[in-house]
Amino acid sequence: MAHHESAGSTAHATPAAVTVGRITHQDVPEMCALFKRVWDAPPVTGIPPELLKSWQPTPLEFTSGMEGVTYFAARRDGRLIGAVGCEFDRGNCRLLHLAVDAEARRSGVATALLTAAVEWARHSNVPVVWGVALARFTAVPALLKKLSFVECGVLHRHEWGEDVRLFERLL
Repeated sequence: MAHHESAGSTAHATPAAVTVGRITHQDVPEMCALFKRVWDAPPVTGIPPELLKSWQPTPLEFTSGMEGVTYFAARRDGRLIGAVGCEFDRGNCRLLHLAVDAEARRSGVATALLTAAVEWARHSNVPVVWGVALARFTAVPALLKKLSFVECGVLHRHEWGEDVRLFERLL
């Protein structure tokens, strides 16, 4: 059915839908490019260079770290705009490397990624999903709480001198 606009009406573009799926080894260069974009612009001030470097792996570093981790990627119009990893350890799932392009934030991308990760954990019959957030990133705790995670602790000066907040979700 054709859409006709009347005189004076304003057309509104709606953003393309976000799709979330597991990554493959072919996605590794694009994943590394995403991590570089997320942590380079705008630069996050005050984070130790060693920590930033660990968040921007080379394809070889990323591939070697994929062992035992399932990564999910969010795409819009075929472009990778977000990612999260699920690592199964001692019968639980730990969320890793949540990253969303700056222009895609606050549009449901992180929610879609974390929902896929929790569903993957549920499908894998693990009883708990763990998430961590550097204390300086205040949006992450709010998102985790919205998704039924509960804050369960703080590790002071845990990661390169940064405080880390711990969250859990029982499945």
